[in-house]
Amino acid sequence: MGSSLSLLFWHRNTVTDPPLEPGIGDLPENCVASIIGYLDPPEICRLAMLNRSFRGASSADFVWESKLPLNYGSIVQRLIENDDEKFDEYCNMCKRDVYSMLCRSNSFDGGSKKVWLDRSNGKMCMSISSNGLAITGIDDRRYWSRIPTEESRFHSVAYVQQIWWFEVNGEVEFPFPAGSYSLFFRLQLGQAYKRFGRRVCNSEKVHGWDIKPVRFQLSTSDGQQATTQYYLKEVGKWIHYLAGDFVVSDSGNSTLVKFSMTQIDCTHTKGGLCVDSVVIYPSEFRDRLQCF
Repeated sequence: MGSSLSLLFWHRNTVTDPPLEPGIGDLPENCVASIIGYLDPPEICRLAMLNRSFRGASSADFVWESKLPLNYGSIVQRLIENDDEKFDEYCNMCKRDVYSMLCRSNSFDGGSKKVWLDRSNGKMCMSISSNGLAITGIDDRRYWSRIPTEESRFHSVAYVQQIWWFEVNGEVEFPFPAGSYSLFFRLQLGQAYKRFGRRVCNSEKVHGWDIKPVRFQLSTSDGQQATTQYYLKEVGKWIHYLAGDFVVSDSGNSTLVKFSMTQIDCTHTKGGLCVDSVVIYPSEFRDRLQCF
């Protein structure tokens, strides 16, 4: 639809067209706003470059409020709580700026979690760093270490060298917009690094993950539960392992989601695994992730 509008406007302004006939560029701004309200955000931004009328219409609050989650006020409040400066800034924002702000990666809970809206569809996504997870034995340097890396959204991952009892737990309470969500653990077997400008993965310490499966679980405050199991086999590649799906039907209240990843069979050791983060993504778009 955006391309059709652009074509009509172009024909209106060619030198061979009669100047007396009105074109789409002559539409009142409020009419244009009503039309572009049916478009996706990227299309609205492209049409804003056509002329002054489209630029003004693309800034209308009712256009962008229709793209925001119904509970966007609760989301913003969760992100800026106890920050008076950010609250004052938010109060002076138009709805387009609120949408733009939420599309950026917004940190909360001390920077251990990030949330953002997908620019193309307005759906909410979340990532929880390994620093925001409860990892058994993480402070014992015989088993675990923190590794800086550019391959993580949080610039750091937790790396287990060797361990008998592997257990990772976490939780998040957030005003999720109504919808269906999928929760993943982002993991990699092996430790990646750069050598002469090329990515290399050290798999020397990878062992034990193909003997017994790893169990992934999630539960929500309204009683939903899910469990999956996987053997970890592929080395040198970041993979999203699905723990399960959950549905939010009431966006007026915060939903508590608890999740875990365990391999506690102590008949063998396992090691060489990088734990980056937990990702919560709209279920309808989860095929965009590299999943197991």
